[in-house]
Amino acid sequence: MSAAPEFSLVVTLADAAHGRDIAVEADAGARARIAGRLGLIALDHFALTASLRAVAGGFAATGEIRAKVVQACAATALPVPAGIAERFDLRFLRDVDAPVGEDEEIEIGRDELDLLPLEGDRADLGEAAVQTLSLALDPFPRHRDADRILAEKGVLSEEAAGPFAALAKLRSKPGG
Repeated sequence: MSAAPEFSLVVTLADAAHGRDIAVEADAGARARIAGRLGLIALDHFALTASLRAVAGGFAATGEIRAKVVQACAATALPVPAGIAERFDLRFLRDVDAPVGEDEEIEIGRDELDLLPLEGDRADLGEAAVQTLSLALDPFPRHRDADRILAEKGVLSEEAAGPFAALAKLRSKPGG
């Protein structure tokens, strides 16, 4: 059994039947749990706005997440603050996970990338928002002083240590 989601917001087909707008903000406890899950130094703000509407076989949720995150620099581990605003357009459908035969070829179009399964008549929009945040994070955050700090510690940049650095040294030698 999996752990409870850090930021659960269960919506149902009935919620979407006549359209519904949602605006929620994660409290400090949820933000701390999300930060732990995503390996963030801090998550100072996390908000979700969405409009729900019924579609054939389920419902659609369109909206945006907004977050203020602090990630660790990939090179120095120094804090790297960032603001994130990421739009989403999700479809929660009954038959997303329909079984496919072994010899059937599956082609996934761009429109199908944001299809998620309904669990009965419900889906966790909060969990989908956390996943959207996860995908929006910089995979290699870099502190603005990282190059200077690394140089002070004697770490060579890729340009100084790479294969072309040796050629550049040969070119700069007299008679070379």
